[in-house]
Amino acid sequence: MEFFHKVTSFPFMNTRKVWYGLSAVLIVASLALVGIRGLNLGVDFTGGVVVETNFPQPPDIEKLRAALASSGVASAQVQAFGSSRDILVRLPPDPNAKGDQIGAHILEVFSGVDKGVKLQRTEVVGPQVGQELFVKGAWALVATLVLILIYVLMRFTFKLAMGAIFAVLHDPICVLGFFALTQMTFDLTAISAILAVIGYSLNDTVIVFDRVRERARVARKLTIARVIDESINQTLSRTLMTKLVTLLVVLALLIFGGETLHGFSAALVIGIIAGTYSSIYISAALALDFGLRTDDLMERKLTKPEEVDGLP
Repeated sequence: MEFFHKVTSFPFMNTRKVWYGLSAVLIVASLALVGIRGLNLGVDFTGGVVVETNFPQPPDIEKLRAALASSGVASAQVQAFGSSRDILVRLPPDPNAKGDQIGAHILEVFSGVDKGVKLQRTEVVGPQVGQELFVKGAWALVATLVLILIYVLMRFTFKLAMGAIFAVLHDPICVLGFFALTQMTFDLTAISAILAVIGYSLNDTVIVFDRVRERARVARKLTIARVIDESINQTLSRTLMTKLVTLLVVLALLIFGGETLHGFSAALVIGIIAGTYSSIYISAALALDFGLRTDDLMERKLTKPEEVDGLP
């Protein structure tokens, strides 16, 4: 299945500086939003109270959220875990209430929805644990970027590797800017979505780079800009088709997945859009402006010492 009936011929490299400007605006705006407004960190990172309950029958989670909101607990995260009868409630830290008191209050509220509910456990997550999770999540992102750089350096040239790294950095920064703008809860699921976006974006970038390398070896008379344009156009149909199908699934999660998957699916939606854009306009275009040449993509064969000695 193809998105276009025939191979397109868009001159992507001719307009790359315009898209550089757009990317610069997005990155600066995202970093400014993170710096000024900050991220609305979830209980995973700030600490808080975790309450586990068990129902005799699978409850309606929306009714539970509404009951908590009407009782004055509007900031609670309610989700099923283990089974549909086990409900987990996460609350931000409250210095004026103890964990047992909060657990008893949650049980009282849930009893109004189903009298058979039972309180399984109440656990207080300290801010130090949340901070440790945040640091580990940040290190996971850094380690991912370093490993990607090593992988692309081993597979391609330094100029292509730098283009790939800038494109990969572009996508999570845009996602962070979105979370800072909307003040949507940023938790461990959002970090996992960002890691998925990085891998997904890199996959498209590698496909384009492979086609650039193959095309450069069979069309040596073409300029490297023309080779990149043809390579992107040849893979464009596949890129748009796979991204569109994935985006439809993620949009379904965003609309019907409930509060639990809202941050995860929103991060994926923004990441897929940004990743599609960066794999087309950023990665190969930056490599071109870094001085990529057709000779950089040619296989180099080692010359034997005796052949060197025999040369005139």
